[in-house]
Amino acid sequence: MSYQELAVHTFTTKPWSIDECIEGYVRRGIGGISIWRETLEGEDLCAVAQQVKDAGLKGVSLVRGGFFTGKTEKERRDALEVNRQAIREAEILELPSLVLVCGATVGQTPRQNYEQIRDGIGELADEAERHGVRLLVEPLHPVYAGDRSGISSLKVANDLCEELNHTNVGIALDVYHVWWEHDLAEQIERCAAGGWLDTYHICDFKPDQSDLLLDRGIMGEGCADLVGIDEMMMGAGFEGLREVEIFSSKWWERDQGEFLDEILTAYDKIYRK
Repeated sequence: MSYQELAVHTFTTKPWSIDECIEGYVRRGIGGISIWRETLEGEDLCAVAQQVKDAGLKGVSLVRGGFFTGKTEKERRDALEVNRQAIREAEILELPSLVLVCGATVGQTPRQNYEQIRDGIGELADEAERHGVRLLVEPLHPVYAGDRSGISSLKVANDLCEELNHTNVGIALDVYHVWWEHDLAEQIERCAAGGWLDTYHICDFKPDQSDLLLDRGIMGEGCADLVGIDEMMMGAGFEGLREVEIFSSKWWERDQGEFLDEILTAYDKIYRK
């Protein structure tokens, strides 16, 4: 069966090398790949770019940049340099976008974090555009607002893109982080109308998860209205790939091929009714 409309993040199959990810995705007819920097440690980026191309996979994003906040000017300048390196990596890999987990510093107010994120992205947007890499803000669930991201809803991400007003900044929407928003349909429409609705990550939010970071659900295991959100996305005109991004320490201890097969079975039940 072909899954050309589907991409997988390499962190989903974290125990696999980049070679194993490419081979495993292609063998199952998956159409695209988003590559995590952790998967690339020790790899020749030019060779990886050629592998992806030869395999016929569509490269979606490099994951991840961001973490712009810090109590000192040096911390914030150092973060910009890390992001510049990520932008160069994305260019070498011929990946059109860099996903940003924007950061939050304990002890700072939400407004301080927001402003540092805004200023950091604003400083990099032109530079990233020259390298052919679009910067994608990923809003995170509010549980991460204290130490991982000051962009804690799609509304805040939309506000940020509107304030930056830069053609090279968009949004990566992950259902795990935004499923709970009461005005989600309105914000998705606003995102699309602004030209910011770039990528779309799928998994599920388990109400009984054992770990807030590493126990995401396979689609259908949790409480997110995945069918409804998909209808919102397609109704807003989204034409990109659905990207599977699941962090699961439970599944990482098992055979990753079996994990992928379980994901595809769940995908068929929800998205191919």
